[in-house]
Formats: sequence, C-alpha cells, structure tokens
Amino acid sequence: MIERRDLVPAARRILKLASKDRRQATAVLAGLSFDEQVAAICEAPLSMRGSILDLLPEPEAVIPLLPPAELCFTCKQVGVHDASWLLAQATNEQIVACLDLDAWQGHVPDYSKLDLWLASLAEAGDDTLLRSSQAMDPELLALYLRDHIDVALKVSGDEGWEPPEGGQTLEGQFYFVAKRANDDLAPLLRLLHVIFQKDYWLYFRMMQSVGEEMQPEIEEWALRWRNGRLEDLGFPSWDTSMRIYGHLRPERLSEMPLEVTLESGEAWALPVWITDLPVAAESTHSIFRAVAQLDEAGRATFFYGFIALANMVAVADRLDLGDAETLPRTLEKAAAVSSLGLEHIARANDTDLGETLRRVSLERLFRVGGNLAPEGVRPSFSEPDDEEEDEEADGVEH
Repeated sequence: MIERRDLVPAARRILKLASKDRRQATAVLAGLSFDEQVAAICEAPLSMRGSILDLLPEPEAVIPLLPPAELCFTCKQVGVHDASWLLAQATNEQIVACLDLDAWQGHVPDYSKLDLWLASLAEAGDDTLLRSSQAMDPELLALYLRDHIDVALKVSGDEGWEPPEGGQTLEGQFYFVAKRANDDLAPLLRLLHVIFQKDYWLYFRMMQSVGEEMQPEIEEWALRWRNGRLEDLGFPSWDTSMRIYGHLRPERLSEMPLEVTLESGEAWALPVWITDLPVAAESTHSIFRAVAQLDEAGRATFFYGFIALANMVAVADRLDLGDAETLPRTLEKAAAVSSLGLEHIARANDTDLGETLRRVSLERLFRVGGNLAPEGVRPSFSEPDDEEEDEEADGVEH
C-alpha cells in the first residue's frame, strides 16, 4: 500500500507549478498517477483547490478517490451551491459522508445545510439525485421532506374527501402542501419527480413517512445510522468520547499500567488527508518529544491513535465535523492536554517520556491532563459525573 507521505513530493511540485505556469502544471499533472493527483488536491490550501481541480485531465477518476472529509471541505470551499459537478463525480459513500459530517448540528439535522446539499445534488442531475437519495438513510430523507411539506393521503372510498388547499399531487393519492409561504420547493419537487419515476417504492415510503410517522422516532433512527457510519470513519459516539473528560480521584492521577500499552496496531482509512505529526525532539509539546523516542512501528501506532484521540475531542466538544479547521484545533488540544498528563505520570513514576508513552494509553494521558488543569478543557455544556474509573478501559492494573 502506498503511504500518503510518499505522494507528497510530487504533489508539492504541482502546487509550485500551478502558481507560476498553469499550462506546464496541467501537463505534469497528467503524467502523475491518480493517487498523486489526489495528493496534489489534498496538499493544496483550501483556497487553491478549485484551481487545482480545474487542471485535472480526468476528474471523474480522481474525485472518487478523495478522502470523504476532504471532498466535504472542498465542496464547502468552492460553495456547496456550486459543487454540483463535484458531487456528480463522487461516490455514494462520499456523498453520504458529506451529509453525515456537515448536515447535522449536535444530535439533529441542520436543515439549512441539508437544503444546500440537496439543492446541489438536484443541480447535479437526475442520475446523481436518484442514486444519492437511494444511498441516504430514508429517515434523513423523510426529515428533509417533513421540514418543507405536509402530506395528506386521499381516503379511499370517501367521495366527499377534499385535498388540502393548494395541495399538489403526482399520482392522485398523496397531496402535499408547503409549510412555509415563499419556500423554494424546486429541489424538493425535482427529488419527488425523480424518485416517483425511477423508484416508486422509495417515493411511496417517503410520502407515507411524512404523513404518518412520528418525528422523534425518525430523528432517533437517523441519528443512529449516522453515528454508526461516523464510527467507521473514526468518530466514536458522544457517550464514548465523553470518557476523556471523566473525573479521576487525585490518588489515581499518577497510576501507570504494569504492561506496555502502545503496541503495534493496524492502520485505518483516515477520512482526512494528514501525512504526519510534528514529532521531534525539540517539539513544543512533550507528547511529540516522547514519540521521537519510539521505533518506527511505535510511531505508526501513535499516529493513528492520536488521530483517534483528536476525533474523540471533536465529538465530545460537539465541534463541526464538516469544518476543515476542526482537526487542527483538536490535534492542538489533544497534544496540549495529553502532554500535561504525560509529564505528570512520568515525574511521579520516575520514568522518561518515551517509556511512559509506551505504557499509558493516549486516552488516559488526556484524561489525566484534563483533571490536572480542567479550566477551559472540559466542554462548558456538560460536566461528567464523578464516577469510579473503568479499570478495564484504562488498562490500569494494581
């Protein structure tokens, strides 16, 4: 498997050329592998991504290879309303990931953002709109419809039944009315026409859901499906992530496991483009100075574990997962807080930083650091209960 860091030199050459000679940059880019072209896009500052995308000779081959979060960041940079051509080339999984990352606020959909994404998908064409609506959770699609329309079902055999005033219908059975005057229903109408013509059973299910199902139940299932996919992308549930802010009794802050915790682990597909961390003996944060003492396998394990920790911070703090600035912020917070824990445990046990890092989990280091200096660390909207420590989760033996 090609390591991302190995693709960086070619990518950076393209970035230099793109700012000086776009014609030459186009020619050189065409000679690169698709993986290198992906690297060129992801290594580019967000402000440059649109111009790099314009240089691609075969965007339909490269866009599906972008990490899902990077596609989301790129669409937002060019403007979701102008990103229809990108979404037309994206995979169903990428599109669903964009919605999971950006179209939610806390535990409920962000309908203003969801509207933007659905409007862009409608602009991308009927094929893209159909396959993306089929890939989306039916619950999220139903919530989108419910935010805009009320639906009434014609009563069979009731000759006196009258459709709601202003009601529209595609098949004479379901009638729908806009909830808000002057609401732009053009994307929604296009969606309904497409699924009615191409996937009637999906259309029937959605209209029935809008008319009959309970909103809280639909929201619960939509959130459940979304959380499952986010876990696959490396974002644990909120309840799991909040463990990093759990209280520890003062006498437990210095505990160190008897066995080595940092062992070789498998790499996982990162949803963002990141090739390295600032690991060096002169690093500002002690956690990165400690990594400089590890062997290559230990550094690789730390790399993926630290990204996972930063993701836990993002979820626990309820940050915008679709914002390109979230990961840099959480990496910095994870480094600062876990460094406090690392230094404290190393001093208390008279061990060096590298050995301490090998034996204490990153989650534990962050938790200790957060207990040592809680001001401004724990999210203000929630205070964890003062509970007994989960021995098995922390890997601490007595």
